[in-house]
Amino acid sequence: MNVRPILLTVLIVSASNAVASAQTPLGAPWDSVGRILQTSGSATGGYYRYTWPRRDVTLRIGDVTVSPALALGAWAGFSGDAASATVMGDLVLTSGEVKPVLAELARQRIAVTAIHNHLVGEDPKITYVHFHAEGNPVELAGRLDRVLALTGAPRPVTAAAPQPVTIDTALVFNTLGLHGRAQGAVAQVSVVLVPGTVTLHGRTVTPALGYGTPINIQVVSPDRAVATGDFTVLGAKVAPVFEALTAHGITATALHSHLVGEEPTLYYMHFWADGPLVDVLRGLRAALDAAR
Repeated sequence: MNVRPILLTVLIVSASNAVASAQTPLGAPWDSVGRILQTSGSATGGYYRYTWPRRDVTLRIGDVTVSPALALGAWAGFSGDAASATVMGDLVLTSGEVKPVLAELARQRIAVTAIHNHLVGEDPKITYVHFHAEGNPVELAGRLDRVLALTGAPRPVTAAAPQPVTIDTALVFNTLGLHGRAQGAVAQVSVVLVPGTVTLHGRTVTPALGYGTPINIQVVSPDRAVATGDFTVLGAKVAPVFEALTAHGITATALHSHLVGEEPTLYYMHFWADGPLVDVLRGLRAALDAAR
């Protein structure tokens, strides 16, 4: 039986977008969480999202300078309430930050659920560390703040200057069949491709928080675009997604877990696409269709 995925406009966005979208106070305790983490939050997809893009890092893959919104969006998401919350997220670290950050995560009793690459051939090398913890959200934010203090992520996060949209959003959204956002040269969409319920430590995982599929596209020139993200799928869909990506010249750069102990087991397939925008979008749409 074909199960249609839950379509979401939940995005992995740059902190400038998060700041711009958070003009309305989130209320207690979520405003307090933002003050501690030194970034504004947004309520989206059933959870509260806080971002701090690594604008301090100039990242290149080949001859492409990667926008922070494309692949450097460190973040934390909180679900639950003031008494009991779950936090998950993704730290974007340079090589020299990995050892002290991992040690501090251990001191702060924040579980590390994955340490790995998302990209291949990037300069400088970036390590992505996924984390998970449960408890009082304000107390969790304080512990996470001590970890972030050991990174070069610019905080307090300030809104970047607005940029005119230079990517063909109609082409992107219509081809992918998803609605999203864009700023400057980058468009972003997200979708949940895993049907049913996922649990972790006996708690139901908020889909957009724990297993969304983000796709980010950056135009490099009028006849070229790059894209990255990850397809989050059940085991039976790994091979079809890989085959669809490969058939369209898109490289799978990593296949791994982001969580530990979730039921059912989820797989996260990261990718890198580089070519004419139309061709990149066709390949991504084929992979989306294969995942469904």
